[in-house]
Amino acid sequence: MGSVSKKPPLRNRLARLAAAAAVGLAAAVVAVGAGELVAAFTGPDSAPVIAVGSAAIDLTPTPLKEYAVRTFGTNDKPVLLAGIQLTMAGLAVLAGLLAVRRRGLGAAVFVLFGGLAVWAALSRPVAGPADALPALAAGAVGAAALVLLAALVGPPRAVAVPEDGPVSARTEPPSGGPPRRVLLAATGGTVLLGGLALAGGRRLSDSRYDVSAARDAVRLPAPAVPAPPLPAGVGPGTPGLPPFVTPNRDFYRVDTALTLPRIDPRRWTLRIHGLVDRPLLITYDELLRYPLEELDHTLSCVSNEVGGPYVGTTRWLGVALPALLRRAGVRAGADQLVGRSQDGMTIGTPLESVLDGRRALLAVAMNGEVLPVEHGFPCRTVVPGFYGYTSATKWLVDLDVTTFAAHDPYWVKRGWDRTGAVRTASRIDVPAPFARVAAGDVTVAGTAWATHRGIAAVELRVDGGPWTQARLATDAGPDLWRQWSLTWSGARPGTHRLEVRATDGTGAVQTEDRASPFPAGATGWHSTVVTVT
Repeated sequence: MGSVSKKPPLRNRLARLAAAAAVGLAAAVVAVGAGELVAAFTGPDSAPVIAVGSAAIDLTPTPLKEYAVRTFGTNDKPVLLAGIQLTMAGLAVLAGLLAVRRRGLGAAVFVLFGGLAVWAALSRPVAGPADALPALAAGAVGAAALVLLAALVGPPRAVAVPEDGPVSARTEPPSGGPPRRVLLAATGGTVLLGGLALAGGRRLSDSRYDVSAARDAVRLPAPAVPAPPLPAGVGPGTPGLPPFVTPNRDFYRVDTALTLPRIDPRRWTLRIHGLVDRPLLITYDELLRYPLEELDHTLSCVSNEVGGPYVGTTRWLGVALPALLRRAGVRAGADQLVGRSQDGMTIGTPLESVLDGRRALLAVAMNGEVLPVEHGFPCRTVVPGFYGYTSATKWLVDLDVTTFAAHDPYWVKRGWDRTGAVRTASRIDVPAPFARVAAGDVTVAGTAWATHRGIAAVELRVDGGPWTQARLATDAGPDLWRQWSLTWSGARPGTHRLEVRATDGTGAVQTEDRASPFPAGATGWHSTVVTVT
């Protein structure tokens, strides 16, 4: 009597595939944990997932990047990181499936991903050789863990079937591999070890790079040039309107930083150099000893769609930027001021606009509070009249007086307009889109801005009818937004479309022509649909 080998039952094959996928995922968890643990010593930006994500942001085509901001808003970064993690999980499963057949091939997947993370880490503008270490550790630990775990899965189990016996006589000989419980224990232990390394690495990184105590210790001097109190009536007091001054917690944040740069102000310096006669190197304590000025200013993001939320008003406190540049001695021919962030981001501002009399600042506080880390602590630039991408360098460490011909900043390299002057914009805040309101008199209110030109008029129309002048709140200055309100009399039941347009301080009426934010800011009239009941 003899026997022949047959394919194992489907249940066994599925169990083997599940085991292969599990060891791949377990190897990925311990790889990421190893990378995070090493990154606690080389810097949070060098963690493999963060490094790959940052490189992905830089390589993403501008239209796709704008789509992400438009679709996900300020959640675009978590969505990106989630996408990277899902991709890693898929690659880990593939590596596990390969490794149970050919261990070297599965390990190669981890080595390749580690190599990609090394390239990503070293591609950052401020990267050094040490930034490659977390990726190298992740690739090596992941590959080794995969090889060891894949060995526990064992070879495929053949089923011995007697040549002349009934089907019920099939037997499944031992595979020669370790018991299943050993594989489960090893896989679970690897996941646990990776999770502990991941959590420990992040906690250690937070501890090593925490600047909250240093930030809390900052004592801001009283402003030498305080801003006057905001005039009475800057807001019409309509329920649902945003406050005239945006609280720090509600101020929008749009940038490319996946991890916030955390800079100890005791070690911070600002270098002013380039086409200047007297280069400057200023410490944080020295900066605070300069006369500080307050500036009320409305800042907006170029990625803001018509009617969008990426705009806010703040009372900034800082050092007059024009005075520092004059102290450095700007040379003839310079026409661009390039700010560089701690993370390598570059922002270019027309130099003539910084020196034309407007209140440009090196800001150290907003709304009476030391700059929050997410808004640029310890120092950022604020230049009225421009979108943030050409005026607001957060986590500022370097100012280069140069020319447009010599340097293209980050966003200009990606096709955005070189100047970035703010477009005239207006928005209906009340009623909310698709709101249901009672028939009769309906209050409509909103906000308009044309930074450094001011708002002279706002008009509203219903269902394409004649334009009606809105009541403007008190004007607080050309660098600030202006709120408005209007009573829509005799609103009749049905669905209605409301449209708004503004006229800036130069007399130019906001254009109806609709344009997307890229490359110079969105244009067009904001509209909303409401139902009158």
